[in-house]
Amino acid sequence: MSEESSNDKQDQAPAPAAEGGNKIDPAFFTCVNEYLELTNRQSKQQGLKRISMASLYAAARFNAHVYLTNASGKAGEEREAFLDYMTNMYRRMLNEHVDGLGAERGIDVGTSELAAEYEAAGFTPPGRTLPAAPASE
Repeated sequence: MSEESSNDKQDQAPAPAAEGGNKIDPAFFTCVNEYLELTNRQSKQQGLKRISMASLYAAARFNAHVYLTNASGKAGEEREAFLDYMTNMYRRMLNEHVDGLGAERGIDVGTSELAAEYEAAGFTPPGRTLPAAPASE
C-alpha cells in the first residue's frame, strides 16, 4: 500500500514523547527497531552513505505527505513553521544520538549543543562530563 493511501490508526497516535516527561510508548521503539533492521540490511549491500541519504530522503517525503494530509488548506501559511519545527526536531534527535552513541563507543564528540539542557535536568550522558557552569560575579 502506498504512503498516500495508507490510513492506519497511527495517524491519530500521539507524538512519541509528550512534553512533561510522559513515557514513550514501547510500540514506538518497535517501529524504530524494525526500520533500523531494514536499513542495516540494506547498508550491507548499498553502503552506509547511500542508505543514510535514502533514509533522509524517505523521511522527508513521508513527513511532507503527513504535513500536507493534515494541513487543512493552510499548507502555505504554515509551511515555514512546519519546516522550522521539523528541522529543529531532527537537529535535537541527531544531537542526542551523537551524544549517546559517542559515549557508548568511547568517542569524544565534543561539547553537546544540549549540554545546558542536560545540566539543567541534572542529567550527565554516560561517559561524559559536562563543562562547568561559568562562575557568576
